Amino acid sequence: MAGFAETVLERVRMARARLAAAREAGDAYEEAAAADELDDVLRIAREHGIDPDAGTGAR
Repeated sequence: MAGFAETVLERVRMARARLAAAREAGDAYEEAAAADELDDVLRIAREHGIDPDAGTGAR
């Protein structure tokens, strides 16, 4: 399960970075796509009891 959790956490990190970059660029389409991706991976994390902020200091 550790490998799965690590993969989910990496996907959360990448989706958050993609969302931030889209917002910075003012790209509304990319922002919407990145937000959807982040929502999906956060749902997966919740369903599997994975804290998406574990070890990041983010809240």
